[in-house]
Amino acid sequence: MSESTEPRPGTLYLVGTPIGNVGDLSPRAERILGSVDLIAAEDTRHTQGLLARLGIKRPLVSYHDHNKDARTPALIDKLKAGASVAIVSDAGSPGISDPAFTLVRAAVQDGVPVVPIPGPSSVLCALEVSGLPTDRFAFEGFLPRRASRRRARIEELRDDPRTLIFFEAPHRLRSALDDLRAVLGDRPASISRELTKRFEETRHGTLDSLRAWIESAPPRGEFVLVVGGAPRDAAGGRDEDGGEGG
Repeated sequence: MSESTEPRPGTLYLVGTPIGNVGDLSPRAERILGSVDLIAAEDTRHTQGLLARLGIKRPLVSYHDHNKDARTPALIDKLKAGASVAIVSDAGSPGISDPAFTLVRAAVQDGVPVVPIPGPSSVLCALEVSGLPTDRFAFEGFLPRRASRRRARIEELRDDPRTLIFFEAPHRLRSALDDLRAVLGDRPASISRELTKRFEETRHGTLDSLRAWIESAPPRGEFVLVVGGAPRDAAGGRDEDGGEGG
């Protein structure tokens, strides 16, 4: 197996970073972060802390929801001029429910090579430990904050047979569970919090039982909610060929 140890000129690298445990950063990710010409970070202070722990000193530039439209053309110009650029989110895989998508789209449109450097993902971690079907799933990010829009979004998902995955903030978790229960019924579900961190926890049950648990224990931390899809036929989630994934 060949392995590229140096970043290629004019290439955008999507570098997955730890979601809680710094030991989950891959050696390849560390090499890329330590050798690219520039790192674009959602929060430069947060990323600087990670780089300091690794003994890495590289130029940093902020790239977030409030400046992405202005920063994207400048970064594309640097890439087209031959610079190697890594983009990172605060935690996990860049481009998943974060502004990196905008830069990736622009790079693809301009013919700039884009290379993923895989890393931890709270979406996949929560799905893996949920005990719910993993052959088909849909990640929905954060539900809308406004109750009417949140219910409307959930209504769109009511007949979806795929396992559903959501991010949710602690102060909106109760409302989200109430609306999911009202629209979807009492489906099997799991809640994961603080994944890979010291107080990591996953609770399994139904939307009703998880809502009761949240009521008895005020929610704290970062949550990923996994909900069973609409009931399917007796095929048990296998595709028409009878094939199974791994």
